[in-house]
Amino acid sequence: MASRFEITSRRHTVSMLRHALRVRRALLTTPGALGVSLVARPIRGEYWTLSGWTDRPALDGFVRSAEHRAAMRELGPTMAHSTFVFWTHDAAAQPPTWTEARARVDAERSGPKPAPEPTA
Repeated sequence: MASRFEITSRRHTVSMLRHALRVRRALLTTPGALGVSLVARPIRGEYWTLSGWTDRPALDGFVRSAEHRAAMRELGPTMAHSTFVFWTHDAAAQPPTWTEARARVDAERSGPKPAPEPTA
C-alpha cells in the first residue's frame, strides 16, 4: 500500500510530522504489519508512505486504530490532496520499492478524471 499526502500550508508541517511518527510507531507493533517507510518533503508539503501487510483486513484494522483515527481527525482538514494505492505483492519476491510505489501513485493521480458537471 502506498499513499501520498499534500498539505494545504507548510504551517501544518510540525503536526503532520508528529502524527506521522506516532502512527509509524503504532504500525510497527500492529499484528499483520510487515513494515513501513516514510518520505517527508516538508518544503513541498508532501508526505509519502509505503507499507506492507499480511492481508487487507490487517490494514483495515490499523486504519481504525486510535492512533490512526486521531491523525485522520486532526490532519484531514489540512490536506489539499491525498492518494492511496493498494496492490498485492508476492511475499516470496523482494519487497516493493519506492520506484514502484511512486509509479503506482503517479498513475493513480493522472488516471481518468470525472466529467465536469453540465452548466445551466
